[in-house]
Amino acid sequence: MKFLSLLMCLVFCFSTTDDVLAQPDRWQQKAKYKMKIDFDVNTHKFKGEQELKYWNNSRDTLHKVYYHLYFNAFQPGSMMDVRSLTIADPDRRVGDRISKLGIDEIGYHKIDELKQDGKMTRYKIEGTILEVSLAKPIYPGKSTTFKMKFNSQVPLQIRRSGRNSAEGIDYSMAQWYPKMAEYDYQGWHANPYVGREFYGIWGDFEVEIKMNGNYTIGASGVLQNADKIGRGYSLKEGKKKSDKKVTWKWKAENVHDFVWAADRDYVVESRMAKAGTKMYFIYQPGDKTTENWKRLPEVMDEALTFMNPRYGRYPYPVYSFIQGGDGGMEYPMATLITGERSMNSLVGVSVHEWMHSWYQMVLGTNEALYAWMDEGFTSFGTSETMNHLRTQKLITGTPVEDPHIQSVKGILNFHRSGRSEPLSIHSDHYVTNGAYGRGAYTKGQVALVQLRYIMGDRAFRKGMLRYFNTWKFKHPNANDFIRVMEKTSGLELDWFKEYFVNTTYYPDYGVESVEADDDETIVTLAKLGQMPMPLDVVVTYEDDTKSMINIPIRVMRGEKPNDNKDMHFIQGDDWPWTHPEYKLILEYPLSQIKSIEIDPSENMLDLDRTNNRWEKSE
Repeated sequence: MKFLSLLMCLVFCFSTTDDVLAQPDRWQQKAKYKMKIDFDVNTHKFKGEQELKYWNNSRDTLHKVYYHLYFNAFQPGSMMDVRSLTIADPDRRVGDRISKLGIDEIGYHKIDELKQDGKMTRYKIEGTILEVSLAKPIYPGKSTTFKMKFNSQVPLQIRRSGRNSAEGIDYSMAQWYPKMAEYDYQGWHANPYVGREFYGIWGDFEVEIKMNGNYTIGASGVLQNADKIGRGYSLKEGKKKSDKKVTWKWKAENVHDFVWAADRDYVVESRMAKAGTKMYFIYQPGDKTTENWKRLPEVMDEALTFMNPRYGRYPYPVYSFIQGGDGGMEYPMATLITGERSMNSLVGVSVHEWMHSWYQMVLGTNEALYAWMDEGFTSFGTSETMNHLRTQKLITGTPVEDPHIQSVKGILNFHRSGRSEPLSIHSDHYVTNGAYGRGAYTKGQVALVQLRYIMGDRAFRKGMLRYFNTWKFKHPNANDFIRVMEKTSGLELDWFKEYFVNTTYYPDYGVESVEADDDETIVTLAKLGQMPMPLDVVVTYEDDTKSMINIPIRVMRGEKPNDNKDMHFIQGDDWPWTHPEYKLILEYPLSQIKSIEIDPSENMLDLDRTNNRWEKSE
């Protein structure tokens, strides 16, 4: 009897544990980096020491670990080089440039020594991945400490990282250190660095950079010795620059990467945002930069004031806008952006890269697998924020009622070109860069427009905030996002994800016929496309009053509420997605009806809008 009671207790404990682990707070690996590098600006090389404490919070025993060695991509014959040489539409910033790098222009990471808890490990390097056979397994719930000595050469600036950028920035130091690959519920993500997108472990960084004193550095995190460094990072006047080396000490907590940049001509300006975030603006002064960069702090202050209540509160104490790189690239607490831009362009790239802090730096989606959840959601927020800045007259341009309409039209035009690919494809495996860009950025943005159309604006906005607050610092996937939106709206939305993400099917609906039937009007609607969608049908009467009829699809198991209180609202019957036609019966004679239109908002991704409207002929 005692044995039976014990057995039942164990069964209950294990089942309870499984339930807990299945909740949204599923396990996350954790890392703590301590790095010191000594930089030689004459050779563009540096020696580094890295101590990495790694917590295995999974239920798996790890016998190997993997590091990313990103600089190794910038060598002739690398996967990034060959991919750029063979893809139909190579990134113009890369082209054939890697293939032409000389021995003193390439990038590399070389590992001099790697120990685990004091014992030497066995390892091998394959391109941009370091594969390590552990000296001892890392058991579930246990931690281990790796100590590495490495030496690196900074490549000529080609893509994100590198020295001597086109705008004359000395060093753009992105993907600059051996970085532990992520291990999650899907296993290891030791993807070679071929073109784009990153994924990392939540952790804390302590970084010391020893460099000639005539360089100014901007970086992720908070500068710990600002009183000694000066240069705009403290209230004290910056010390006179010299060639004597100084050590910059940085700290960044609960992030999954660390970036820095250095230049001899940088100036540092700062502003405490109304929302409480300290913002830094680090750039080369000059005719092409100074005027706009001095205006940027006021604009970004207002941008943050808009973004925080709408998308979730930015959780870090600082953010740095750093001139560097080859366009715009986001990192925790910082971004590298090219700086010689018009004011609108400078604001646009600044807003976009900071918006990534919500959907990549805080939520931490695996953007290699779900780039649309990062780039697309970021583009959605960017469009709304830029529209707000126009209303505030902080940038030029006319604000619009809905800033997403052009993206809907844009993705429809691209789809008609025949080059669309499913959003489920890994970021590096798209057939063309164009398909990746349109999919990740534009179709990803339009995914949110479609959900807003399906759920209604109020439920959608509530869902977006709930998604951020539920999944921050937890690496959500596509299903996690959809489940939050289902819980918020009370609708089933798995069908939307399956169609929109895993296929290139699009909806297409039309008004097939409108016929009088005594004192009623029978409207026949046709489903012409492969993807089902609920419909908003607006009827305009002869006296110019309007009615909105919402027609859900049956698989939704519900309908969106009436958000438009200014228009008479009618809830239609469900439309089974299998049925090519739908009869809509209006309790008005045809003589009283002026027009009938499917989705006059143009929010729905309808392939052919020419058949969406019926209008009474004169």
